Amino acid sequence: MRPRGLVALVGPTASGKSDLAVALARTFGGVVINADSMQVYRELAILTARPTLPNRASVPHRLYGILPVSEPCSAARWCALAQTEIDAALDAGALPILVGGTGLYLKALLDGLAPVPDVPPTVRQAVRERLARLGVEGMWRDLARRDPAIAATLQPADRQRILRAFEVVEATGRPLSVWQELPREGAWPGRVLTLLLDPRRDWLYRRCDARFARMLAHGARDEAAAILGLDLDPGLPAMKTLGLRDLMDHLRGTIGLLAAKARAQQATRNYAKRQTTWFRHQLPQAIQCTATSRTQLEPRMRSAIGDFLQELTVSD
Repeated sequence: MRPRGLVALVGPTASGKSDLAVALARTFGGVVINADSMQVYRELAILTARPTLPNRASVPHRLYGILPVSEPCSAARWCALAQTEIDAALDAGALPILVGGTGLYLKALLDGLAPVPDVPPTVRQAVRERLARLGVEGMWRDLARRDPAIAATLQPADRQRILRAFEVVEATGRPLSVWQELPREGAWPGRVLTLLLDPRRDWLYRRCDARFARMLAHGARDEAAAILGLDLDPGLPAMKTLGLRDLMDHLRGTIGLLAAKARAQQATRNYAKRQTTWFRHQLPQAIQCTATSRTQLEPRMRSAIGDFLQELTVSD
């Protein structure tokens, strides 16, 4: 029987989501769908901890490494891609299992997005030329006059979001803050079971440190060198990948490798802390799993998914 719901497995970086998703997909005939904003990028397999080839071969994986780093991926674009993969999984009688740590992507899928019109390429180019003249902080000050409500929520150095807000007001004549007050559209209409990995902080931080050390051992420095050689716009979303800027600084000769490693590990721990706080506050409906042992985690999650699928069957 075709399921009418999906499972979202979320949690901070290094909490073990990817391996756990594979185990659950094997049990329930699932398709693993990426919900991480950085794992969509093709050239960043190591620094984004893309699932291993054996794992990707054992169960279907979707939306991993599908875009070049030169191409931005927004929440709206990811939602459209995810909707397509969710529908394809359901049509095949498989259970969609969304996996990732980008909470804003998940919220956009489940709650919908503000109905902001597409920005014409000509407007986008004009805004980027304006950025080249004014600089990021100058654009932020200009935005504060055009859309003070949005500007107040942004850091003066947040290039990507400042550009987005400026593009919208230029293209539509209405501030982004006004668009965001309108009813959201495009929310996924089915049932959702959200499973949140919420491990002890000391355990998670050790995992964060070990994770980046493992990346270095498996070629993260070479991956960063390849990205550096592309001479990309530093404001692209992919450039925010944890550890990438640190290794690029090392490759430019401004810091040593050990310093880059320590800085990246600290950034990863900080990011994991922010993710944990966000998930706890924004996903109160999630089933929280604090265990760190797979022998404890898997049975509880299998039970929760089994109950969820049973409810879907009964409600048919």
